[in-house]
Amino acid sequence: MVQTEAEARTHRRRDAGSVPRLLIVHHTPSPSVHALLEAARSGATDPAIGPIEVVVKAALHATVADVLEADGYLLGTPANLGSMSGALKHFFDQIYYPCLEDTPGRPYGVFVHGNDDTAGAIRQIERIVTGLRWTLVQPVLSVVGHPAKSDIEAAWELGAATAALLAEGMA
Repeated sequence: MVQTEAEARTHRRRDAGSVPRLLIVHHTPSPSVHALLEAARSGATDPAIGPIEVVVKAALHATVADVLEADGYLLGTPANLGSMSGALKHFFDQIYYPCLEDTPGRPYGVFVHGNDDTAGAIRQIERIVTGLRWTLVQPVLSVVGHPAKSDIEAAWELGAATAALLAEGMA
């Protein structure tokens, strides 16, 4: 099968024997968002998943190279006054144009925590990833208030399911 130039740019080129890479980009200033991050990371790194490299970067430290070198993404943020965190917005501002033509179709998942609402933050993220043409592979995890055990389990599942799709080559 012959790939077009655009198709070749869509997926990260891997050396033979390399494993897929999941990039988790987060802003976790609160214990609640941090708990969701740790659960998602734990799910993504579960040994039962298979071969996958998980890279975790704070939103203010994630770079264009990190995005281009990853095969899929998990994004985590608090909902602050109805918006995604400024740190995650900064991440998107930095990577948007440099990654626009090279990352369409890449899979992503999202977890958002808010004290009373997450809708505005989710809407903002959806607008940006729609522009990037990334593909949502798991339902957005929206947690309002203190995370319950079921929320932590859902974050674990989000990480595990997203990583498994990459590991199986299905995303």
